[in-house]
Amino acid sequence: MVKRNVRLSSPEIGGLWGVYIQETMSICLLKYFLHHLQDNEIKPILQKSLHISQTHVKQIKAIFLEENIPLPDGFTSKDINLSAPPLFYDLFALSFVYSMSRMGMVNLGFATSTVARADVLDFFTHALKQTTELYAESTNLMLSKGIYDRPPMITYPEKVEYVKKQSYIIAAIGKKRPLNAVELTEIFFNIERNYFAILLCMGLLQVVKDKEIKDYIENGINLSEKQINFFNDLLKKEELLGTVPVSMEVTNSTVSPFSDKLIVALFHFLNSIDVTLIGHALSLSMRLDLATYYSKLIGEILTYAEKGFNIMVNRQWLEQPPQAPNRKALKEM
Repeated sequence: MVKRNVRLSSPEIGGLWGVYIQETMSICLLKYFLHHLQDNEIKPILQKSLHISQTHVKQIKAIFLEENIPLPDGFTSKDINLSAPPLFYDLFALSFVYSMSRMGMVNLGFATSTVARADVLDFFTHALKQTTELYAESTNLMLSKGIYDRPPMITYPEKVEYVKKQSYIIAAIGKKRPLNAVELTEIFFNIERNYFAILLCMGLLQVVKDKEIKDYIENGINLSEKQINFFNDLLKKEELLGTVPVSMEVTNSTVSPFSDKLIVALFHFLNSIDVTLIGHALSLSMRLDLATYYSKLIGEILTYAEKGFNIMVNRQWLEQPPQAPNRKALKEM
């Protein structure tokens, strides 16, 4: 075993800890999808995704063992029920890998920019490369199966232009400028992300029996539908067709394949990445109506996320990330 003189920094500990939790969750979900999967074109991508997640867990275990850091509990086989009937059709499994790899690239890219120790930087750099490859493979397969919705197309610019008036951001009523390419990108992927969330919620609502968690999921559907309606209405007003996804229906199963703990934790993760992505959209928006909506939306998602946080805390499901020592308390000992 290599003896290292440099201790792990807080972003390195936190980044590895977070990936470990997420990957143990992904392993449970992927094992369930693979157990029921019939499509032989989709299966290799899910098998590759599962192998990557399992490898990441082993690598983080090795680093934590070397540093005498306790492993998180994460998620285990106790959190899945392979005997439950399929809850989603095969195409949803492909959509799951596509969506999670897109979100994974954001998380891993951010983490990579915060670490420095050679072994940890190597881990995150390689993990980001693997996740990018998964994204490319899942996108290509979705295209070949005709289930990938392409973002809006615009005409190519004919010349370089500069903003001449403040009205580019703040316009008179009824005189808003057309959406630019950056804004259209953020709107499209927000709609796509929320369609995925609705399909996930629809399936889980059929199998969850706990009333508090059921209400929480229903609130999630309402929040996703609200976003989809707002952005589709905006696109139609701009004389751009709204986005309508290819149907990836949920089965009629009413037996839960996942523990309630895993379900709420999955929503907790999705809320976290949603705030990150909407914050990114807000930072790029150059139209006041969009910026105002994004700001309001972040507050609504944080309020919704608090409900899930409270469920996990009250049921002792939420593992606490590693934290700095309480220096004041130590002085008083």
